[in-house]
Amino acid sequence: MEISIKNISFLIKNKKILSDISASIPSRECIGIVGPNGSGKSTLLKCIYRVLQPAAGEIFFDGHNIKDMTLKESSLVVSVMAQDNGYAFDFLVEDIVLLGRAPHKKLLEFNNANDYKIMKNVLKTVGLAGFEKRKFSTMSGGERQRVILARALAQNTPCLILDEPTNHLDIKYQMQMMEIVKRHQLTIIIAIHDLNIAALYCDKIIALKNGQIVGYGIPKKLFTPEFIRYLYDVDAEVCINKTTGKPSITYIPPQ
Repeated sequence: MEISIKNISFLIKNKKILSDISASIPSRECIGIVGPNGSGKSTLLKCIYRVLQPAAGEIFFDGHNIKDMTLKESSLVVSVMAQDNGYAFDFLVEDIVLLGRAPHKKLLEFNNANDYKIMKNVLKTVGLAGFEKRKFSTMSGGERQRVILARALAQNTPCLILDEPTNHLDIKYQMQMMEIVKRHQLTIIIAIHDLNIAALYCDKIIALKNGQIVGYGIPKKLFTPEFIRYLYDVDAEVCINKTTGKPSITYIPPQ
C-alpha cells in the first residue's frame, strides 16, 4: 500500500509541531523516521494512523483520502505498534493479540477458530509460542513489546506503523523484531532512534528536525558525519560495513 503525505501541519496551542510535511511512501518499503527528541516523529505517525488530526494538509492511502474513510476502514489497512502500550486490566496474552482481529469483526461477533489460529501463529512468529495464558503484567518489557507486535501482525494489514518498537529490547531481539517485520513485506513506517538499526533495515530515511523534513534518502547517502552532526549535534564516524554493505556509525564523545 502506498501512502502519500501532502503538506501536513500540526499545532498545539498555536505552536507548530509539524510544518508543511510532504512525503511519498512506496508500497512494501520500510521507511525509517529519525530525528532528535521533540522533532515530531511520533506526532507525524499519529496523524497517519488518525489519533491526531492535522491542522492542514491531506494523507492518502492508495489514493484514498483518509478523511473519506471510516476508522474501521483505516484499521483494515493500517496496524500500529505505539509507544504507550499500558493496559488498565490484567489481560492474558491471547486476549491482547486477539484484539488485532477486532477490525475484521462485526459488532459483538465472537472470535472463531481462524482467529485463534492466527493468534497462535503470530505468537510463534515473535518467539512467544506457548505464552497464550500468561498475564501481560508478569512479562518483561521486551516480552510485552513482542506481544504488541503480535497484536499488530494479527490485524493482517498491508501497512504497519511502529513507534520506537525496539525500546526495551536487547540487541538480539531488536534485530529479531526488525527481521520479522521485514519478512512480512508490508509497507512499514518506523520511528527509530538507533541509526545503526535504521541503516541495516530501512530502505529509505525521513529525517525530522523542529517539525520539518530536513533529509530524505537511502541510509548510505544520508548518514554522513556532517548530517549526523547537523541533526543531533554530535560527532560521529561513519564507515561501510564490509559484511552488510550498510553504514556503521560510531559516536565520538565530546572532547
